Amino acid sequence: QVQFVESGGGLVQPGGSLRLSCAVSRTIFEIYVMAWYRQAPGKQREAVAFITSGDRTSYVDSVKGRFTISRDTAKNTVYLQMNSLIPEDTAVYYCNTSPEINYWGKGTLVTVSS
Repeated sequence: QVQFVESGGGLVQPGGSLRLSCAVSRTIFEIYVMAWYRQAPGKQREAVAFITSGDRTSYVDSVKGRFTISRDTAKNTVYLQMNSLIPEDTAVYYCNTSPEINYWGKGTLVTVSS
């Protein structure tokens, strides 16, 4: 059974940091490229960070240098370390495969505001 369970969101001031976690079904985790996505109010969901089973990572330009994606194979968990947060990072964050499968967890809300 496919499962994505995101956690770690919250309210943070601009310039602050958060670390998001996503528990993933083992089969999915071992086979697929994993990604973090976000959906800001009134906007379409977008992928922002990717990690392969070989731990190769890539990022969209808007988060490059500020966000770091990683994975813990023993825990079937994907992380997103977010530093130097800005208000434009405010969104619900989700993890999924890349390309995504047609199943989404509940996500975790990140709000960047003073």
